[in-house]
Amino acid sequence: MKHYQQLTQEQRYQIYGLRKAGFKQRDIVNEVGVDKSTISRELRRNRGQRGWRPKQAQELRDERRKGCSHVKRFSLEDWNKVDRLIRQDMSPEQASARLEREGELSISHETIYQHLYADKLVGGDLWQHLRCQKLRRKRYASGQERCGTIRNRVSI
Repeated sequence: MKHYQQLTQEQRYQIYGLRKAGFKQRDIVNEVGVDKSTISRELRRNRGQRGWRPKQAQELRDERRKGCSHVKRFSLEDWNKVDRLIRQDMSPEQASARLEREGELSISHETIYQHLYADKLVGGDLWQHLRCQKLRRKRYASGQERCGTIRNRVSI
Protein backbone atom coordinates (compact mmCIF):
# COMPACT_ATOMS: atom_id res chain seq x y z
CA MET A 1 0.00 0.00 0.00
CA LYS A 2 1.38 3.42 -0.96
CA HIS A 3 1.69 6.20 1.56
CA TYR A 4 -0.20 9.32 0.47
CA GLN A 5 1.80 12.53 0.13
CA GLN A 6 0.61 15.86 -1.15
CA LEU A 7 2.12 17.32 -4.28
CA THR A 8 4.99 19.73 -3.76
CA GLN A 9 5.31 23.07 -5.48
CA GLU A 10 8.09 21.65 -7.67
CA GLN A 11 5.83 18.79 -8.78
CA ARG A 12 3.11 21.28 -9.68
CA TYR A 13 5.52 23.22 -11.90
CA GLN A 14 6.69 19.94 -13.41
CA ILE A 15 3.07 19.04 -14.23
CA TYR A 16 2.59 22.48 -15.77
CA GLY A 17 5.68 22.10 -17.97
CA LEU A 18 4.69 18.61 -19.10
CA ARG A 19 1.17 19.77 -19.98
CA LYS A 20 2.58 22.69 -21.98
CA ALA A 21 4.86 20.23 -23.80
CA GLY A 22 1.78 18.27 -24.87
CA PHE A 23 2.10 15.25 -22.59
CA LYS A 24 -1.07 13.29 -21.86
CA GLN A 25 -2.22 12.78 -18.28
CA ARG A 26 -1.03 9.13 -18.13
CA ASP A 27 2.43 10.21 -19.33
CA ILE A 28 2.56 12.94 -16.69
CA VAL A 29 1.78 10.31 -14.04
CA ASN A 30 4.84 8.29 -15.06
CA GLU A 31 7.12 11.35 -15.17
CA VAL A 32 6.05 12.83 -11.83
CA GLY A 33 5.82 9.46 -10.08
CA VAL A 34 2.42 9.79 -8.43
CA ASP A 35 -0.87 7.97 -8.76
CA LYS A 36 -3.17 8.86 -11.67
CA SER A 37 -5.92 9.92 -9.28
CA THR A 38 -3.56 12.47 -7.69
CA ILE A 39 -3.00 14.24 -11.02
CA SER A 40 -6.67 14.05 -11.92
CA ARG A 41 -7.74 15.45 -8.55
CA GLU A 42 -5.10 18.18 -8.70
CA LEU A 43 -6.17 19.39 -12.14
CA ARG A 44 -9.87 19.29 -11.25
CA ARG A 45 -9.71 20.76 -7.76
CA ASN A 46 -7.25 23.64 -8.20
CA ARG A 47 -8.67 25.07 -11.41
CA GLY A 48 -9.31 28.81 -11.66
CA GLN A 49 -11.07 30.96 -14.25
CA ARG A 50 -8.08 30.73 -16.58
CA GLY A 51 -7.55 27.00 -16.10
CA TRP A 52 -5.03 25.18 -13.93
CA ARG A 53 -1.87 27.08 -13.05
CA PRO A 54 0.79 25.87 -10.57
CA LYS A 55 1.18 29.09 -8.56
CA GLN A 56 -2.57 29.40 -8.11
CA ALA A 57 -2.85 25.69 -7.27
CA GLN A 58 -0.22 26.05 -4.54
CA GLU A 59 -2.00 29.10 -3.10
CA LEU A 60 -5.31 27.22 -3.02
CA ARG A 61 -3.59 24.30 -1.30
CA ASP A 62 -2.04 26.65 1.28
CA GLU A 63 -5.42 28.27 1.99
CA ARG A 64 -7.02 24.85 2.55
CA ARG A 65 -4.12 23.87 4.80
CA LYS A 66 -4.63 26.96 6.99
CA GLY A 67 -8.22 25.92 7.64
CA CYS A 68 -7.18 22.38 8.53
CA SER A 69 -7.97 21.30 12.07
CA HIS A 70 -4.81 19.20 12.27
CA VAL A 71 -2.55 22.21 12.41
CA LYS A 72 -0.48 22.32 15.60
CA ARG A 73 -2.41 24.37 18.11
CA PHE A 74 0.03 24.63 20.98
CA SER A 75 3.24 26.64 21.10
CA LEU A 76 6.55 25.53 22.56
CA GLU A 77 5.82 27.71 25.58
CA ASP A 78 2.53 25.87 26.16
CA TRP A 79 4.29 22.50 25.99
CA ASN A 80 6.92 23.76 28.45
CA LYS A 81 4.12 24.49 30.95
CA VAL A 82 2.74 20.98 30.45
CA ASP A 83 6.21 19.43 30.77
CA ARG A 84 6.85 21.32 34.01
CA LEU A 85 3.67 19.91 35.57
CA ILE A 86 4.40 16.37 34.36
CA ARG A 87 7.92 16.57 35.82
CA GLN A 88 6.24 17.39 39.16
CA ASP A 89 4.71 13.88 38.84
CA MET A 90 1.22 15.09 38.03
CA SER A 91 -0.93 12.85 35.89
CA PRO A 92 -2.00 14.22 32.49
CA GLU A 93 -5.53 14.54 33.89
CA GLN A 94 -4.28 16.64 36.81
CA ALA A 95 -2.05 18.77 34.59
CA SER A 96 -4.93 19.42 32.20
CA ALA A 97 -7.27 20.39 35.04
CA ARG A 98 -4.66 22.62 36.71
CA LEU A 99 -3.88 24.53 33.51
CA GLU A 100 -7.56 25.04 32.77
CA ARG A 101 -8.39 26.10 36.33
CA GLU A 102 -5.58 28.66 36.32
CA GLY A 103 -6.84 29.95 32.96
CA GLU A 104 -3.49 29.38 31.27
CA LEU A 105 -4.37 26.71 28.73
CA SER A 106 -7.22 24.46 27.68
CA ILE A 107 -5.72 21.12 26.69
CA SER A 108 -7.14 17.62 27.00
CA HIS A 109 -5.40 14.87 28.93
CA GLU A 110 -5.44 12.71 25.80
CA THR A 111 -3.42 15.34 23.91
CA ILE A 112 -0.93 15.37 26.79
CA TYR A 113 -0.64 11.56 26.63
CA GLN A 114 0.03 11.77 22.89
CA HIS A 115 2.72 14.39 23.55
CA LEU A 116 4.35 12.20 26.21
CA TYR A 117 4.47 9.12 24.00
CA ALA A 118 5.75 11.15 21.03
CA ASP A 119 8.49 12.46 23.34
CA LYS A 120 9.30 8.88 24.35
CA LEU A 121 9.71 7.87 20.67
CA VAL A 122 12.38 10.54 20.15
CA GLY A 123 14.27 9.53 23.29
CA GLY A 124 12.71 11.87 25.85
CA ASP A 125 12.16 10.99 29.50
CA LEU A 126 8.79 12.60 30.24
CA TRP A 127 7.00 9.25 30.09
CA GLN A 128 8.98 8.14 33.16
CA HIS A 129 7.04 10.65 35.25
CA LEU A 130 3.78 8.80 34.56
CA ARG A 131 2.50 6.77 37.48
CA CYS A 132 1.90 3.67 35.38
CA GLN A 133 4.63 3.03 32.86
CA LYS A 134 3.11 0.41 30.64
CA LEU A 135 4.53 -0.78 27.37
CA ARG A 136 1.28 0.12 25.68
CA ARG A 137 -1.71 2.09 26.86
CA LYS A 138 -4.98 0.20 26.87
CA ARG A 139 -7.48 1.67 24.47
CA TYR A 140 -11.06 0.87 25.23
CA ALA A 141 -12.95 -0.22 22.13
CA SER A 142 -15.20 2.81 21.87
CA GLY A 143 -17.77 1.64 24.40
CA GLN A 144 -17.99 -1.96 23.20
CA GLU A 145 -17.88 -4.45 26.02
CA ARG A 146 -15.40 -7.24 25.37
CA CYS A 147 -15.48 -9.33 28.50
CA GLY A 148 -18.57 -11.45 29.06
CA THR A 149 -19.24 -12.09 25.39
CA ILE A 150 -19.44 -15.64 24.13
CA ARG A 151 -17.48 -16.31 20.95
CA ASN A 152 -19.26 -17.88 18.01
CA ARG A 153 -22.56 -17.83 19.80
CA VAL A 154 -25.75 -18.68 17.94
CA SER A 155 -28.77 -16.52 18.62
CA ILE A 156 -32.01 -18.34 19.46
